[in-house]
Amino acid sequence: MKPINVSTTIDAPLEHVFRTISDVRNFRNAVPHIKHVEFLSSQQVGMGTRFRETRLMNGRENTVELEVTEYVTDDRIRLVSDAGGTIWDTLFTVSGNQEAVTLVLQMDIIPHTLLAKLMTPLIRGAVAKAVASDVNAIKTYCESSCDLPGHPSETEEP
Repeated sequence: MKPINVSTTIDAPLEHVFRTISDVRNFRNAVPHIKHVEFLSSQQVGMGTRFRETRLMNGRENTVELEVTEYVTDDRIRLVSDAGGTIWDTLFTVSGNQEAVTLVLQMDIIPHTLLAKLMTPLIRGAVAKAVASDVNAIKTYCESSCDLPGHPSETEEP
């Protein structure tokens, strides 16, 4: 199945944008339909971090487990989930400087059960819309919070 790709330019420092997408606590603040995050690993940032995320989708709560499988500071983070018979492989990449950042989100959707192979093409449009909404929320959050004390770019890296 063709990957979902969404990109945007964010008027905020690179470090701020990266810490927003790479620390699930900051990501939760940026994306309003994430209702709850529970860590499943003692590590809360970086490679190997595992967590359960509950978000509101189409008026219902949906919970998935995610794992950080790739993490390069100020460059990229990959989150992978196996849910509903499908591997959801999401790669966020950032590039830019202290004034503007290009954020690219690529989601590979790999169904591995018969039901998922039948259903995934039917829901791809809704997933693409949700992914675009997340990227827009990240942009809004980063641009409105980068000058505030205690913003994510001031948190310590693990």
